[in-house]
Amino acid sequence: MEVPSFGAGPLRGRRRRRPLAMAAPWEDVLRNEAAIQQAALVAVDAALLEGVLMRTEREPNASDVVNYAPFTLLPSAVPSALFEQAYAVQQDFNLLVDAISQNKEFLEHTLASTIKVDDFTARLFRIHVQVLEEGLAQSVFLGINRSDYMFDCGVDGTPALKQIEINTIAASFGGLTSRTAAVHRRVLKVLGKSEEALRLLPNNPSKGLALGIAKAWELYGSQSAVVMFLVEEVQRNIFDQRCVENELWNRNIRVIRKRFRDVFEKGSLDDAKRLYMDGQEVAVVYYREGYVPKNYDQQNWEARLLLERSRAVKCPDIATQLAGTKKVQQELSQPGTLERLLPGRTEAIARIRATFAGLYSLDMGEEGDKIAATAIADPDRFVLKPQREGGGNNLYGEELRQVLEKIRDSPERTSYILMDKIKPQPAMNYLLRAHSPLQVSECISELGIFGVYVRQGKEMVMNKAAGHLLRTKAIEHADGGVAAGVAVLDTPYLV
Repeated sequence: MEVPSFGAGPLRGRRRRRPLAMAAPWEDVLRNEAAIQQAALVAVDAALLEGVLMRTEREPNASDVVNYAPFTLLPSAVPSALFEQAYAVQQDFNLLVDAISQNKEFLEHTLASTIKVDDFTARLFRIHVQVLEEGLAQSVFLGINRSDYMFDCGVDGTPALKQIEINTIAASFGGLTSRTAAVHRRVLKVLGKSEEALRLLPNNPSKGLALGIAKAWELYGSQSAVVMFLVEEVQRNIFDQRCVENELWNRNIRVIRKRFRDVFEKGSLDDAKRLYMDGQEVAVVYYREGYVPKNYDQQNWEARLLLERSRAVKCPDIATQLAGTKKVQQELSQPGTLERLLPGRTEAIARIRATFAGLYSLDMGEEGDKIAATAIADPDRFVLKPQREGGGNNLYGEELRQVLEKIRDSPERTSYILMDKIKPQPAMNYLLRAHSPLQVSECISELGIFGVYVRQGKEMVMNKAAGHLLRTKAIEHADGGVAAGVAVLDTPYLV
């Protein structure tokens, strides 16, 4: 849940760092203020009609008053070759995440230094170990992840697909992005660009995610069991979740929504480790919560342990959550690591490795000392990433330098990794937010591909890419996603 990459339109009237290789054909529109004003009015109503909705900051737990989720006025240009590359590698990433989750030794070795200094990762790992020692009750495994990329314009300006991160828990906006392309089709038609509107691809991650949950529910083997969405205390993004929920109701699968505290108060296991909530057997637990330390107090940790010990299919189980940590991401870039995790899969490994940006360990020792010194001397080359999800956590520039100087000689530095800073080509667009003025911004975008897999025992029953998410933000915002209030929803226009 990090930064973005391309935009739509020209850099007229602005300084141009590089030739704009991927301008979508909106240059004429961007200069027509009257047309833009009219299109923005249509766009907002279209978003409300299509259900691109969020609750308000003032009333995050009530739907009496809602507003549109922020989105771009125009679709953003994305190079078709890189878009296809991102889809082509997703099944490989699904297999990789699943392989990591089953490899206790790899997780233990990789996270050893992090666990010593990062209490959150340590507590997750302790639960993982405890559940393995007791013996796994769970036999069906469901992974829903989202691999996020930016388009790095290298020295020669040729864009390359580079992975920012892979989110293995609570990967969001599969629902709202399923409804965003229809809004952009309407906008393009209003602007007299009907042919371009036809080129916007169909995209329905909410259906793809629901198919995975439904398959896991079916393999669990109890028609009367329910799917439990584990949700946050503050639920502004409920409509994104409702999109997936509705797909399940359409398949006659019952869905309940509960918080950690509900699990603590009312959750129980029977002798066969079946999970019950309010007397209802739970087949699948779909986490939309639980990925940052503030989600947990002691009761919530106890609730998490109860869920992990159960037979229910967890999405994700705790090992899969650990597989998504930044330290694991950095370790995967080391020579030989992918070969050990995916033996015999030479082509898959090549596809995965082609997406890696430079990743560096800050473990104690000569190598860590050297890269820390390099980053302090030239902070604009790097991003400093802690073991956290949810956007808004990464450090850049002067802030990166100050933090690294403070912790350079302390084991605390091992809870971070360094990554080469990706430099995408900006483009112009309008970011539509409620109660905000309409103004053109220089923007970058980030492409996410949703992956879904289901494994029963050792057999992979489902493995697919389930749709995409494009998020765009103004270049002055270094970090943060839509839920963090920085990026907005977008639709790729392939060029």
